[in-house]
Amino acid sequence: MKKANWFLLVLLLALSMFLAACSGGDESGGETEGDAEGGDGEETEESSGMDSEQVLNLYEPSEIPTMDASMATDAVAFQWLGSTMDGLYRVGEDGETEEGIAIDHEISDDSLTWTFNLRDDATWSNGAPVTAHDFVYAWQRAVNPDTGSEYGPYMMGGVIENAQAIADGDAPVEELGVEAADDYTLEVTLEKPTPYFESLTTFGTFLPLNEEFVEEQGEDYALEAESLIANGPFVITEWDASGWTLEKNEDYWDADQVNLEQINVDVVKETSSAVNLYQTGEVDRVALDAEFVDEYRSAEDFTTIEEPTLFYLKMNQENEILSNENARKAIQRVIDRDSLVNTLLNNGSLASAGNMPQNFVFHPETEEDFREVNGDLFETNVEEAQELWATAKEELDIEEAEIGYLGGDTELSKNMDAYIKDQLEQLEGLTVNVQAVPFQERLDRDTEMDYDLQNAGWGPDYVDPNTFLNLWVTDGGNNKTGYSSEEYDSMIEEANNELAQEPVERFETLLEAEKLLIEEDAVLAPLYQRSRAYLWQPYLKDVTFNQAGPDFTYKYAYIEGKE
Repeated sequence: MKKANWFLLVLLLALSMFLAACSGGDESGGETEGDAEGGDGEETEESSGMDSEQVLNLYEPSEIPTMDASMATDAVAFQWLGSTMDGLYRVGEDGETEEGIAIDHEISDDSLTWTFNLRDDATWSNGAPVTAHDFVYAWQRAVNPDTGSEYGPYMMGGVIENAQAIADGDAPVEELGVEAADDYTLEVTLEKPTPYFESLTTFGTFLPLNEEFVEEQGEDYALEAESLIANGPFVITEWDASGWTLEKNEDYWDADQVNLEQINVDVVKETSSAVNLYQTGEVDRVALDAEFVDEYRSAEDFTTIEEPTLFYLKMNQENEILSNENARKAIQRVIDRDSLVNTLLNNGSLASAGNMPQNFVFHPETEEDFREVNGDLFETNVEEAQELWATAKEELDIEEAEIGYLGGDTELSKNMDAYIKDQLEQLEGLTVNVQAVPFQERLDRDTEMDYDLQNAGWGPDYVDPNTFLNLWVTDGGNNKTGYSSEEYDSMIEEANNELAQEPVERFETLLEAEKLLIEEDAVLAPLYQRSRAYLWQPYLKDVTFNQAGPDFTYKYAYIEGKE
């Protein structure tokens, strides 16, 4: 799972692309110029003169797989975890962190010990106080191998002291570098200096859990509204396969800043159905696909948002054909990415030829955009792709090849996957078999590496190049491609250890790592950086778009002027 793993997913989900965590985003948000810039918490209903019922109606193209913070891996789950839970910090405006359960923190001289001072007025929705012990329990649970969390070891391993050893079964959970000095003081010991740790604490995997409640629910925890507990702005009161309802958490420590009384979310897979719901006033925002963008581009309530979310083809190197580097490079180069974004998506998305989005991270001295420094790492060239493919077939001693393609079951997913199939089958003798499956099955099959090609996406979990590049280290929890490179691993290792406090050298090392990943080893076939086009009701104010973590923040949102 932007500003902080990011991660999610509207077009992510709607477009069949995904893995989470951060994976990508969801189909529940957008912003209008001037109206979605809020989130400073300064306006309340009384001061802003709100005159409308504070009920927000949204939709998602997929249901929530789980609301267990230890088990969540996708952008839909992280969106609604972020709406119902507070961690140490929250994702704030412009990528900055803002107070959550922590009011401040101190860092030791060696940058290894972080001491968080917690507020004493935060409670769970069952009335229990939120304490440092809730963080200790949650983080230990996330790395405990008995839990089976994917993101716990991924997010905490190599960051928090002993997290990896615990996840590997080589140390007891009690040795995790997190301790409650008292009820409202949390001490965290890091494995090494981690420049982005404060941003990391906003991510869903680091949310606290009330041990008594979780253990009481057992295997049913976080699978339905009755087995949920919240400490954030909203509480889920209803939840089934058709949608869910959130209501304002009156016991929230910052309830005075929460204006919305209710958020209703319906599961709607087809864009045409969602547009109809918007036009009849049943939802307050709709994400548009290419079919509708031209129709509504001139509308006053039309807007687009550029996101630091990338989509690409993952190529499973356990497949004999895709184990061949020339075959992977041919796949990279044969797809017309410009036509994909300009015609098929038509929503402002940008053709991508790297593994880092634009306008996300910048050189610490020159302030140059990472993407601009490295530029495009390959070009679409069908002739070159055919030559690479011919070489691959010769090396593999084959004349024809058949490859499976794991796609999604939504309307947009099917259109996207059909386009990519057509592009790939320009390679002489290649047959691509598309398998359209529900979102949860895509997540499961990715985890099991049960695919050949997969249309996937990633949104950042925190604001740092590492959130995109660390994915592909050997045996990384979200790698799932079979890629293993000692050279690549050593670059990432050096950037996050010896160079952790050398920002310029670290940044330049990560530039070289991206070149190795995409240009030389062709691990992925990048497709595009997502923008999302929306119809967004002008009466919906102060919804903040986040670069990392939850796609949108609704804590400060309100409705004004709705007729």
